[in-house]
Amino acid sequence: MPIPTAVTTSGNAADGLVQTVLVVDDEPTARIALAARLKRLGYRVIEAGDGMAGLDALRRERPDLTIVDWMMPEMDGPSFCESVRQDPALVSSQILMMTGNDQPEQIAEGLARGADDFLSKAASKHEITARVQAGLRSATLIRRLEDATEEITRKQEALERELQSAARYVETLLPVSGRVVPGVQMARIYRPSLALGGDLFNIVPWSDDFLGLYLLDASGHGVSPALRSSSFATFLRRDSLLRHVGSNDPGAILTEANKQFPLTESGHYFTIVFASLDLRCHILSYAAAGHSGALLHRRSGEVCWLTQPNLPLGFDSSTTYVTATLPIAPGDRLYLLSDGLYECPTADGELWGQDRLETTIRALGQQSLETVIAETIAEAVRWQGHEQFPDDVALMGVEIAV
Repeated sequence: MPIPTAVTTSGNAADGLVQTVLVVDDEPTARIALAARLKRLGYRVIEAGDGMAGLDALRRERPDLTIVDWMMPEMDGPSFCESVRQDPALVSSQILMMTGNDQPEQIAEGLARGADDFLSKAASKHEITARVQAGLRSATLIRRLEDATEEITRKQEALERELQSAARYVETLLPVSGRVVPGVQMARIYRPSLALGGDLFNIVPWSDDFLGLYLLDASGHGVSPALRSSSFATFLRRDSLLRHVGSNDPGAILTEANKQFPLTESGHYFTIVFASLDLRCHILSYAAAGHSGALLHRRSGEVCWLTQPNLPLGFDSSTTYVTATLPIAPGDRLYLLSDGLYECPTADGELWGQDRLETTIRALGQQSLETVIAETIAEAVRWQGHEQFPDDVALMGVEIAV
């Protein structure tokens, strides 16, 4: 029959807080004697007369240290330790095992089954004091670590909420799929690698028959690239471009942006492709700075990658970016995409690549623009074998109506 649990309170520990010790022993005389010594040392003491009562007290009171006797009926000390280590709520509890047989083999067994330290029943009062204090120091450190971990978790959750809020704001900067200007449809998908990404893309409608569009990629991931990209997006608004550049020419826009956005102190930079569609003259103009993620898929099936061997922005303020032109026709589609799309890897590191991307777009042919965008992303997901891309992925397509 379990012996009723007794609780007494004594003085304070050195840090001003009362520390609690649970003594689990079926022998009343030994248990009461040890409890009395611990009370004189200033600890709050809980007594339990068997292993099951000890487990109940441990769950209820969460003492700083538990001292448990090895030899007890029904549940001995090692079994008590195993039960504690198997309980996620108790696993970090500090346990000091009392034994009358302190042979190395027995000590090894007790440690293997979950005890943290041993206390001989023949120990002097000085050794008892020292081992209890050592156990309580360990318990204090563990609880401080648990408290710190909980605080870190709370801060991480708060940061995650902030990142998600910022990500929703970034989404408001992106264009909405659908009709852009008369005769032009747009569809897009954006998949940031983190809650917040550094890729941005948008439409700059100069007029009903002249359209600008860009895809911007900030080096790095997370909050800082997203903030830098948001600042750059402000520069790329129509009114800002007219004020700073005075032109809708892609090369002139990137040349001015190169001066406005130098390398950061930590070496971060932008890559960008900027294109303009003259719907009246059926001309595509474009310029790129370290970015090769643009292709023209003609209605005839021909695919032209829009590439220019230029530095990313910010490396050399004297760099001049040149505009290239191509004819366009009704039914042609222009795709702007981040390199995270075609650089997604398999588990063994093989990249999807521009060739597979181009093959996918060719195979999808003249299906709806929304279908091509969605199926291209889905094919990249199938290639890497999971939904989460290691880099930001953006794909925007515009189609000139037939």
